[in-house]
Amino acid sequence: MQRTEAEPARDCPLCPRLVAYRTENQRANPDWWNGPAPSFGDAKGRLMVMGLAPGRTGANRTGRPFTGDHAGVMLYETLIRTGFARGTYDARSDDGIELVDVMISNAVRCAPPGNKPETSEEATCRPFLTARLDAMPNLKVIITLGDVARRNVLKALGLKASTGIPGHGSEFQAGPYVVLNSYHCSRLNTNTGRLTAAMFEGVFRRARELVEA
Repeated sequence: MQRTEAEPARDCPLCPRLVAYRTENQRANPDWWNGPAPSFGDAKGRLMVMGLAPGRTGANRTGRPFTGDHAGVMLYETLIRTGFARGTYDARSDDGIELVDVMISNAVRCAPPGNKPETSEEATCRPFLTARLDAMPNLKVIITLGDVARRNVLKALGLKASTGIPGHGSEFQAGPYVVLNSYHCSRLNTNTGRLTAAMFEGVFRRARELVEA
């Protein structure tokens, strides 16, 4: 059986709807990345941060997860404050920020229309997620940003999607890893106060405790 690589090809053809959307974006914005957003960070890290999918004007534009959109500001600033990143986040893939002991990825690597991948697309992309986790020999903790990301991680580990506890701040064992779930750092959640900077940072402080244990 052929081993799945941890990162899909730049012109990955597996999801027709996402390929069509990619082609549409390529025509409208030929200078954008317009492809599967590769994981970013330390392959030997003990922490993984898992989002759902790239944003059209975020990672789909810049080629780096959570870079160029509102969600990335909170995420990268939190990583800096909790010691998982060094440098200054400037919403560009060439801003020089360095991740320390952590990798950021997405369950679905291509930007979906309306920021909502279909369940079939989640399933098609899941072998890359499984391979990405398998390729991190020191991984101990996974932070999932939102319950859909949580369910995808569980399925990638061969577990039932109902495993563990949903909701912000939940913590449970999933195979060899501890999973911490957070509300997604989207503009919708932060503007409404559903997720505050303190709440989000608290999850990463807990991750710091767990990776150091």
